[in-house]
Formats: sequence, structure tokens, C-alpha cells
Amino acid sequence: MPPLNAYNGAAPVPKKSLTFSKVFRWEPADPNTPPPQSVAVIGTFSDWQAVPLELDASGKVWQLTLNNLPGNCTHHYMLLVDGQPAKDAHADGLAIPTTEQEKAWALSTPRGPRLFMLFSQTK
Repeated sequence: MPPLNAYNGAAPVPKKSLTFSKVFRWEPADPNTPPPQSVAVIGTFSDWQAVPLELDASGKVWQLTLNNLPGNCTHHYMLLVDGQPAKDAHADGLAIPTTEQEKAWALSTPRGPRLFMLFSQTK
């Protein structure tokens, strides 16, 4: 018999997962351009170390699934195409860089330097 919950005498409620998975994808805005040599993602979830995306069978879309990302927080990140910051059409939003490390990877926008945000709510 499972242990009783101190609040209502019912079986305890399982804890929520504290991690989640995220698929990162990048493809060129113009499909007629040749593919870059490399695409990577860097961010707070990787301690700002580059994690390479892989080119899919079509030869146009780069993607990567990262597992066990810390959940219930907001991550800052950047996509790097051939080592340069690039737009992410799938970002949850934009953030103002606050640390020197974030400032080093920020994308220039009309409103100033920005990073991408990833909201990591776990269910």
C-alpha cells in the first residue's frame, strides 16, 4: 500500500519533472543559399559552450534535440551560424544581455543587443 499524503490521506502526488527537452532548428531565410559550414547553439543551459546542430537529410535544415535542460526557469541562448550570431525564428522572445558573456554573443537589433529567451516550464 502506498504511503499516505499528510494533507488528505491519499497516495502522494508524483513530483513534477525538473528537466525538459528542446528541439533547436535553423534553416536559411533564402532556401537557395548554400548551407553554412556549421550551426551551433550556446546558452545558459550549456554554460555558454557551443553545441553543434546536425544537417538533416534535405541538406537545408539544421537541428538538435537537447535533453535534461533545467526546467522552471528562463534560459538565454544564441544560435551561431559559421560562428556568428543568427536569428532564431522559433525563439520564445528576446532578452537584454546582462553578463559580459551574454554581451559577447548578443545579436545586434534596432533596439540594441539582444539574446533569445527559452521559457522552460515543465509539466
